[in-house]
Amino acid sequence: MIQTDMVVDAKGLACPMPIVKTRKAMKELASGNVMEVQATDKGSTADLKAWATSAGHQYLGTTEQDGTLTHYVRKSNSDEIQDKTYPYVVSNEELETLLTNRAEIVLLDVREEAEYAFGHIPGAKSVPLGDLDADLSMDKDSLIYVICRSGSRSDLAAQKLTNAGFVNVINVVPGMSGWNGVLEKSM
Repeated sequence: MIQTDMVVDAKGLACPMPIVKTRKAMKELASGNVMEVQATDKGSTADLKAWATSAGHQYLGTTEQDGTLTHYVRKSNSDEIQDKTYPYVVSNEELETLLTNRAEIVLLDVREEAEYAFGHIPGAKSVPLGDLDADLSMDKDSLIYVICRSGSRSDLAAQKLTNAGFVNVINVVPGMSGWNGVLEKSM
């Protein structure tokens, strides 16, 4: 079960009403939170994906059960567009090489649970950025690579970890938005 912060019931509605209801509800959702949109209109998948992209939100994916499409959309967060300031970074390609060579690293995925569920790097540990302060159970000397969708939340997480005494923290840029390696889902 994917954890969401708001559910929009658009079942039985035809285009453009699922988008209209979603857009209206999105105004009430806090930045960084995930919305579940339930719809029966088969065209709603393409419509919601296009709307989310054009509005700057993140379309996470869709599941279907018994004729109901359940869409997941994450509201953009202002932190995601701030300048990146953490100095130690690697590219996606460098991370993929480390994983291929089975380097002993901790890969920390700081995206929200729904983002992680729809596709993550095998072996990555999911700790959403908002939960990071409560989950600092890793060895402070571990080599920790932090990843998110774009490199912004992971930049903030890397700074938090360093401030908490972790000594080997590296931000992965551009993150999952540019990841071409193996993915697995946990839904």
